[in-house]
Amino acid sequence: MSHWMPEPGTEREDGAEGAAAPPALPDAPSFEPAPPAPLGVPRTPTGHAGVDARLERLADADHLPADGHTAVYEDVHRGLRDELTALDTRPAPAPTPAHDHRS
Repeated sequence: MSHWMPEPGTEREDGAEGAAAPPALPDAPSFEPAPPAPLGVPRTPTGHAGVDARLERLADADHLPADGHTAVYEDVHRGLRDELTALDTRPAPAPTPAHDHRS
């Protein structure tokens, strides 16, 4: 075991001769995951309520650890796909009224 020893003739901070405090060690790296933090990515409204609601759902990922992001992204993707599918679906033609052929 080695101890840090001052050079002979060095003084402590209080002016007395003798052992001074050892130099400060750098902080040890932490291997703990960082806590969730918002990315601050702005979401611009599109004007389509269904799409805007899905985009706002992305904010839920800001409060989850990284392993929880996938579920949010998949949900948003599924919702956006449904919104696009609904836009592509043409409304059924209105039924034509039956003609009453009475003479």
